[in-house]
Amino acid sequence: MSTYEPPKNGFRTFLIVWGTQSISVFGSALTFFSLTIWLTQILYSAPEQKSELAFALTAVSLAFGLPAIFGAPLAGAWADRHDRKRTMMAMDFLNGLISLSLVALIAADKLSLWVLLTLMVVSSFVGSFHNAAFDTSYAMLVPETQLPRANGMMQTMWSLSSILSPAIAATIISLPALARQGIIGSSIGSFLAGLQTGIPLAIMIDAITFFFASSALIFLFIPSPHRSDLNDDNSQPRPSIWTDVKEGAVFIIKRYPMLWLLATFTVGNFSAGAFVLQPILVKFNLAADWIARGFTFETALALLGSIASIGGLVGGIIISTWGGLKKHRIYGVVLPILAVSLIMIVYGLSPWIYLTAVAAFLFDALIPVMNSHSQAIWQSQTPHELQGRVFSVRRLIARFSLPLGTVLAGALGGTINPGWVFAGLGLVGALFCTAQLFNPYLLKIEDKAYLDQLASK
Repeated sequence: MSTYEPPKNGFRTFLIVWGTQSISVFGSALTFFSLTIWLTQILYSAPEQKSELAFALTAVSLAFGLPAIFGAPLAGAWADRHDRKRTMMAMDFLNGLISLSLVALIAADKLSLWVLLTLMVVSSFVGSFHNAAFDTSYAMLVPETQLPRANGMMQTMWSLSSILSPAIAATIISLPALARQGIIGSSIGSFLAGLQTGIPLAIMIDAITFFFASSALIFLFIPSPHRSDLNDDNSQPRPSIWTDVKEGAVFIIKRYPMLWLLATFTVGNFSAGAFVLQPILVKFNLAADWIARGFTFETALALLGSIASIGGLVGGIIISTWGGLKKHRIYGVVLPILAVSLIMIVYGLSPWIYLTAVAAFLFDALIPVMNSHSQAIWQSQTPHELQGRVFSVRRLIARFSLPLGTVLAGALGGTINPGWVFAGLGLVGALFCTAQLFNPYLLKIEDKAYLDQLASK
């Protein structure tokens, strides 16, 4: 790893990839917000459908989350075997086609929950291949000393798109209603007035951004690592893709401080499953307050999403400018996870929309800090040619608990106060992270000689 030199203009290439992928992420955020509105305000709009809504939100979350988690090892092995730029291009194009399918089905009023779940499964599986290629590509472009800054920019990308998408999506969704009121005139107004909802318009933007991101990669040079064991002239038999998956798992298992780091994220992700209930929390727990303040459900939900994303943007800018901790980075992981766990308790128990918004701001502001430090640790400790396999196994281990937390939260949220679910899961995360501050194995994760010694045993 120490002998690898990124391309001369590698950071400039990273900036272009970062910018074009940011546009695609913005489009995807429009789709997710629009689908949430479709579920809560169209498909399951009645108060007596609270249980059905909880099931639908949980099912959609699982349909999008499970394939990405369990497809990650295969996708990571693929990324280490094939050209990563071509993989990203193909996957962006396929997801663009899936978005167009959603547009057609919603516009024709033919979309059902089960069709939506099927499309989400396919989109998630395709996305797992894109993410595996993307996550390992910018480590090939950026010098190691700049990785925390690049990771911070990646976190900023998600936050910035989330800031803009709720308000813009809510505006786009309202366009047909505005046209029917005569506020939007001319031929455009006539076209919009014929639509039942503006949701297809928002998702169409997502499709366009996927195609744009795919096309932009044609003109860029993104290196992929060289693997001598896959050469045709190699005297040894070529390893199978499943052997690659196993190799990524063995790399982590032999370095059990990495397992402890994964365990910390596993518990954090389990607690984060409560956020599947956010629309229900807004619709019922916070209704009295946002109605008194003149909000609608859409604007109240958009407010929380935008404020949270502003927090994520602030956190991303801070970590991008600061560059993160140069040593003892593990504290930049554990302490923020502990803090967001405590914030979840406030988030769940708050009866006021503005206090919940403050909690959402702080929650998302800490996410770029924890993720950037964690990613820098993994990138520094993992050889480039192994990163696809190792990172995908890492993603599987760390994220498999999110569906479990989502299922638990969905089951409880339809029968008990969803705020209690938030608070209870936040307490679980806080207790576990407090214990990790005294874990001697986890605190030595940045000692590469120690990790190599463990692996050699």
